Amino acid sequence: MGPYVDYMPRAVRFAPREPSFASNGVLGMTLFLLAELMFFTGLISAYLVLRAGAGDWPPAGQPRLPVAATAFNTLLLLGSGVTMVLARGRALRPGPSAYRGYLAATLLLGAAFVAIQGFEWVRLIGYGLTTNSSIYGGTFYLLIGVHALHVLGGLAVLAYVLRKTRGFLPAAGRGRWLTVATLYWLFVVLLWPVLYGLVYF
Repeated sequence: MGPYVDYMPRAVRFAPREPSFASNGVLGMTLFLLAELMFFTGLISAYLVLRAGAGDWPPAGQPRLPVAATAFNTLLLLGSGVTMVLARGRALRPGPSAYRGYLAATLLLGAAFVAIQGFEWVRLIGYGLTTNSSIYGGTFYLLIGVHALHVLGGLAVLAYVLRKTRGFLPAAGRGRWLTVATLYWLFVVLLWPVLYGLVYF
């Protein structure tokens, strides 16, 4: 038997492998969001059961929720979803792009959403709506509070991605970071109108 000869061209053997779109980060985030979806489905189901079993909802003597102010806040969060999608789209373009500006806008809109929510919570507590005032108050703060924690987590992710992608990165590299962040952020953005319609009306 003669000596082994490798006929594969050197350029082919050492060509860089193109990163798959379904990277480990994207796959991991997708699985995580599926678990989160089941978690929120459980919370919403429990809320609906408690609401159906209650006589008056909300009970007499409890303050009404700020529907109009929260509607404006909802628009802010939905706007942050738009800027996040734009950030990812710009990041996927080759060469320098303005994606960081859109990412920063997403951060600011998300932070404004949390700040307004916090302000409204302080007012509601002052009016007597607390976790101990009624089942209505307890379920309100549980559902909305868990979502607010997810928004805060999303802001931390966005801040990390903004820091991680500073300087020059190829479009594929920054696109993967932005894809993972976009998946999470769109989850919390699109979940909110469901909670808003369910709890505030």
